[in-house]
Amino acid sequence: MRERRPLYFLPLTPLVVALAGIAAAIVIGVLGVVELRIQSDASARLRSEVLAVALAKRLRGTALEDQREVVERAASRSGAELLLVSFEGDVQVDGSLARPNRDAVVHWLLTGSGEARTGLGRTLYHVAPLPAPMQHLSVVTFVSAPPTPFATGPLVRSVGIFAVFLVGAAALVALSLARDVHGDVTALHHRIADMAQSDGPPAGQPVPVTGADEVALLTSAFNALVQRFAAAERTYRDNLARTVTFERDRSVFLAALSHELRTPLNSILGFADVLLSEAEGPLSPEGRENLEVIHSSGQHLRSLIDDILALSALESGELRLERQETNVFAIAAEVVREAKISARGKPVAVQLAGQAAIAWADPLRVRQILGNVVGNAVKFTQRGSVLVFVEANSERVVASVTDTGPGVPPAQRALIFDEYRQAGDLASRRAGSGLGLAITRRLVQMHDGTIVLESEVDVGSRFTISFPRRPRPDSHRPSEPSIASDAPPVVEERHDRG
Repeated sequence: MRERRPLYFLPLTPLVVALAGIAAAIVIGVLGVVELRIQSDASARLRSEVLAVALAKRLRGTALEDQREVVERAASRSGAELLLVSFEGDVQVDGSLARPNRDAVVHWLLTGSGEARTGLGRTLYHVAPLPAPMQHLSVVTFVSAPPTPFATGPLVRSVGIFAVFLVGAAALVALSLARDVHGDVTALHHRIADMAQSDGPPAGQPVPVTGADEVALLTSAFNALVQRFAAAERTYRDNLARTVTFERDRSVFLAALSHELRTPLNSILGFADVLLSEAEGPLSPEGRENLEVIHSSGQHLRSLIDDILALSALESGELRLERQETNVFAIAAEVVREAKISARGKPVAVQLAGQAAIAWADPLRVRQILGNVVGNAVKFTQRGSVLVFVEANSERVVASVTDTGPGVPPAQRALIFDEYRQAGDLASRRAGSGLGLAITRRLVQMHDGTIVLESEVDVGSRFTISFPRRPRPDSHRPSEPSIASDAPPVVEERHDRG
């Protein structure tokens, strides 16, 4: 797109005033000429009418043999064209430059007055019937009405001279005012430009107010804005400092609490494993069932603690990737084996398909990503199948997890990747912390990968995850820091399954 050139105020203002003055002078001149023509036509029309009525009265007392002489003498003295015609349209006396035809005469008699083209050019005519006993005759007078009135030239010259003086004075006044305004605005511009320098304070300093015109009002309003911005900056910095402190304290608290909870939890799980192994003696069916509930609840609590620790590490930037050549298919096979154990007791078939695919990734985090996605699919699928498919192309290793679960409604597809947000019914929501997919998304982002959700309600969902096959050209270290939590999202949504 072509950049627009700036319009400079200093030369533009007198130019606009001059153009406006010239336009006004032209309009005044045109209106004056139009008014002159109107007045000229009115004068010609009145003269034609008066001449016709006077000649008609004169001819009433004139003998027939003298009528021609009277008409011709009147035409010569008045400079008009005169006709004495009968009501049938016959010309009795012709005092015109060009003898008209009968149709034109009839038209004039019928209209009584109007505009016509004769030997004089453009004329205004009037018809006056003779009094009795010669009422069968009528006088038609034609008075010249030129399209350009006689006073047009003087009027145009007068308007032109007046416009030159008036426009010149207005342009000088406009130039003077424009110079003053331009100077004030330029000074304000330079002060604002100095304030915009990167080494200066963000809020800047108030601009001195000079004069008492509109620019001074603008400067005062700008100073008020600067003061409000400075106050907002101070408030923002205070809030930011408190937020950073709060986030740091929260991360430290979560990490400490998770570690403190893990120690007794490991003891509980250890003792439960020992008792379930019946090393201390056989268990009753009721006792075994109670121990299995304790063991299952403990494992669930440990998974929640692991999620909290992982999220805390992500937010604090402590989690780093150890990338290497990783067989995604082999990791998917381990995840599927564990998922089959979790799916026992449900009519759900967990399957693996595809081929060996080597990605440039952290094997521990790839297992965490696939474990979260496959675990969610098994948890929400009550009947049917969960299929994990791994393949590779020239640039990416792609792992897809397809289930026959309830699907994700359109309104929830973007929310399930947020922290502490879950989809599904209330019972399934209570079974997790709502951190699994949020952590998965961040880990995928750290790998420069993508995660795509395709879902259809009551049909199922498909998560497609891709990892790069090779390191980036600018990546030279095996250990890379995590990305910030506000990094641009790489999650995509599709409303229907392919």
